[in-house]
Amino acid sequence: MAHSAARRLDLYYWMRLTRVFDERMLAVWKQGRGVGSTFSQRGHEAIGVGAAYALAPEDVVAPMHRDLGCYLVRGLSPRRIFASLLGRATGVSAGRDANLHGMGDLDLNIIGFISHLPQSLPVTLGVAMAFRYRDERRVALTFFGDGSSHAGVVHEVLNMAALWQAPLVMVVENNQYAYSTPLHQQMRVTNIAGRAAAYGIPGVAVDGNDVEAVYAAVTEAVDRARMGDGPTLIEAATMRMLGHAIHDGAEYVPRDLLAAWEAKDPVRRYETRLLDDGIADQAELDEIGRRCEIEVEDAIAFAETSPWPDPATVTHGVYAG
Repeated sequence: MAHSAARRLDLYYWMRLTRVFDERMLAVWKQGRGVGSTFSQRGHEAIGVGAAYALAPEDVVAPMHRDLGCYLVRGLSPRRIFASLLGRATGVSAGRDANLHGMGDLDLNIIGFISHLPQSLPVTLGVAMAFRYRDERRVALTFFGDGSSHAGVVHEVLNMAALWQAPLVMVVENNQYAYSTPLHQQMRVTNIAGRAAAYGIPGVAVDGNDVEAVYAAVTEAVDRARMGDGPTLIEAATMRMLGHAIHDGAEYVPRDLLAAWEAKDPVRRYETRLLDDGIADQAELDEIGRRCEIEVEDAIAFAETSPWPDPATVTHGVYAG
């Protein structure tokens, strides 16, 4: 798929912003300025950005806790996200969840992450079927991980989505570890996308460290869904470069495995490609990096000077059936 220079630089900007945000977020937590726990995005930048970039504004997405790039592309500002991480009233969840969980905004067609993986799948299938019943040419997309791909609800959703020709795109972020369990201890098969064949739908395996490859695969799946041709399962292979969360040192991961994936770092890899293709020179890419650093530092300052939520509002937005 051919890309204009402007589009390629835009993809780079969103990945670089995700990386800078992630690095500064981890630094704030290590300095004891954070609230609760937090989750690194390192290694996942190309998946979140590439998938989100393939969607139209009217489409709906349900990201996970390592899809910061998706949230950013879809319109959640660094200010709102960092304020949410610090539990402030100006955050996405108005201080209800000091985490990358719960960051939904239906005005931006973002469904908040359901932390019990993979429970976003049936919710997103419901959204996709609502589009079909209303004869709307819209698509729903969600993510889940290699570990959660074994849950029964995944196979129920695959079957139902296939049977009903739902306009649904499912992206498996195969980052090699389900917390501390390596992939070879989770399953006998090595290709999660191959499971799609059992349900009569396309299964696509893609390099999750190549943002253009992710964008191309998701674009094809979105176009197919929008035309009424049903769902697609996409497996994007990457590596979770740090522990499950900031408290996890990931000593169980072999150092040579990390080194092999570090050589395929999605941000540096794309930067090299842009330089080699003559899309930009190093000074232009460095300027994008400085722009990202300014945005993130502004977000941190905004969050740290934002008010805590009023305790009197603790029951606001809470519903019971």
